[in-house]
Amino acid sequence: MALKKKLINLPLLFVMGMFCFLYGLGASYVENNFSLSTIIISLIGLSCVLICLFELRKFTKKPEQAFQWQKYGFIGLVIVLLLAFLVGVNYLAYRYNVRWDITKAKQHTLSKSTTTVIKDLQREVKIVTFYVGMPPKYLEDLFKEYERRSQGMIKAEIIDPIVQIGYAAQFGSVISGKERKVIVVSGSERKDIDFTDQLLSEEQLTNTIIQVARDKRIVYFLTGHGEYDVSDDGDKGLSILKRMLIANNVEVKTVMLGVEEEVPEDCDVLIVAGPKNPLTEEEEEIIKKYLENGGDAFFLIENTPITTPDKPLTEEEKRKNPSLNKILNYWGIKIADDIVVDLSNHIGQDVGSPATRNYPPHRAIVKGLDYTFYIRPRSISIVENRRKSIRVAPLVRTASGKNSWGETDRTLHVQFDEETDRPGPVPIAFVIWEAKEEDEPSDTRIVVFTDTDFLSNVFIKKYSNARMGLNVISWLSDLEYNIFIDEKEIKVERLDLTSKQKRVVAVILFVAPLLIAIGGIMTWLKHKD
Repeated sequence: MALKKKLINLPLLFVMGMFCFLYGLGASYVENNFSLSTIIISLIGLSCVLICLFELRKFTKKPEQAFQWQKYGFIGLVIVLLLAFLVGVNYLAYRYNVRWDITKAKQHTLSKSTTTVIKDLQREVKIVTFYVGMPPKYLEDLFKEYERRSQGMIKAEIIDPIVQIGYAAQFGSVISGKERKVIVVSGSERKDIDFTDQLLSEEQLTNTIIQVARDKRIVYFLTGHGEYDVSDDGDKGLSILKRMLIANNVEVKTVMLGVEEEVPEDCDVLIVAGPKNPLTEEEEEIIKKYLENGGDAFFLIENTPITTPDKPLTEEEKRKNPSLNKILNYWGIKIADDIVVDLSNHIGQDVGSPATRNYPPHRAIVKGLDYTFYIRPRSISIVENRRKSIRVAPLVRTASGKNSWGETDRTLHVQFDEETDRPGPVPIAFVIWEAKEEDEPSDTRIVVFTDTDFLSNVFIKKYSNARMGLNVISWLSDLEYNIFIDEKEIKVERLDLTSKQKRVVAVILFVAPLLIAIGGIMTWLKHKD
C-alpha cells in the first residue's frame, strides 16, 4: 500500500520538480543575479526530478504500474489543459471588447485613446457634415461609433448642402458643388475640417472634438540657455511633443527670461527642457518667485558631463548641463553630479540608459504605464532641512536594487563604490507639492526628471515615454481628463526590448524546446514498455 501511494504521487513530484528547477534558473537569468532563494529552489527541483527518474527505472518495468503512470499522467494533462482554457477565456473576455469587427479597415472600432476622450467629455458636441451627393459608408459607420461610445454626448448628422441649403446657410459657409466639410460645435466653440481632398480620419475628428470641448491650457518652454527646441524636427528636438500637446488643446509658447522680467501671467506650466548653460541669478529669482506664487513647473535636467581619464574636464565643461540646485534645493530636493547605471535592465548595450517600470504610486501620472527609459540620468535625493509644508516623493526609480547605482566616476569606469556611489534603486524623477493656506496663492506643483532625451523626437515614441511626459504636463496643469495620444502615431514598427526582456525571451526559447523534448522522451518510454 505504501509503495502504491508513493507511485501515485510520483507524477506530481516530477511536475513540481521541473517547475522549481526551470523557475529558479529562469528567474536568476532574467534578474541577472543568482540569489540564495533561486539557487535553493533550483536544487530542490533538480532533486525531485532525479528522485523521479530513479524511481521510474524500477517503476516502468512493471506493466500494471506503467499503466497507472499513464492514467494519472493523462488525468493531470487534462486538468492542466482545462485550467489553461478557463484562464485564457477569462483573460480574453476581460481584455477585449465583446464586439467583433471583421472589416478590413476596422471601420467600426475606435482606438482606445479616442474612446477615453469620448468617455471624459463634459460638454455636448454636435457634428455636422457637409457632403454633396451620397455619403460614403465609412463616414456613416464612423459617426455611429462616436455616437454609440459617447452615450448621448455626441450628436452627428450628414447633410447635402445643396439639397438642404437653408439649413446649411446657418453655419455661414459658402456652399459649393464639391462641399466636403465637418463642422464640430460645442457651446460657443467651433472648428471646421475640410476633407475634400482626403478621407476623414479618426485622428482628425478626435483632435477637433478635443479643441472645442476641452478647456485650453498654455505651457511655456524656457529658451536662451541651449534648451531643447520645440520647433526642431531633428533627433534632439521636441517638435513631436509639441504636436501631441496641441492635439490635446494645449497651446505651446516660448519665453526668454533674459528679455521678460517675469513668467507670463497666462502660463499654466513652465517647462525647463534641458538647459545646456547656467541660468543667471536674475532668471533663477524670477522662476523662484513664479513658483512661490503658486506656479507649476516641469524641470528636465540634462546629464552630468563625462570624459575619459586622459581628458580631464575644464571648469567651463563642468558648468554645462546645470543641475538647477539653487532653485530645486529650496523645494526640497537635490540633483547629484553622477550618472545612474543599471546592469540588469537597460536599453541596448548602454548600462547608463536604465529602463524601468518601478513607479511609486501616483495614479494620475503612472497609471497603466509600461516601461520608460532614460539616457544617462542623474540621481535625486531629498534635502533634510526642507519646509514642513513641502511634500516630496519619487516618481521613477531604477528597476534593479543590487545592480543599479549612481556612478560618481565621470571617466566611464563603471564599478560600484560603497563610499561615493549611491546604491539602488535610484530615484531619477521626483514630484513636489506644496499646499498653501487659504489666504495664500494656489498650490505649487513641480515635477523633476534628470533627463530630457526620453521626450526628444528620437525616443518619445518608444515604450511609454510619450504618455509619461504628457501625463506629467496634464497633472501639472490640473486637467480633469485623460490625455489623448494617437496610437497609430506612436506605434513602434521595430521590436525594441530592454536587456531584461531579452533575457526573458532567451529563457522562453530555451525552456519551450526543452519541455517538448521531455514530453517526447516520456512518450517514448511509455511506448517502449
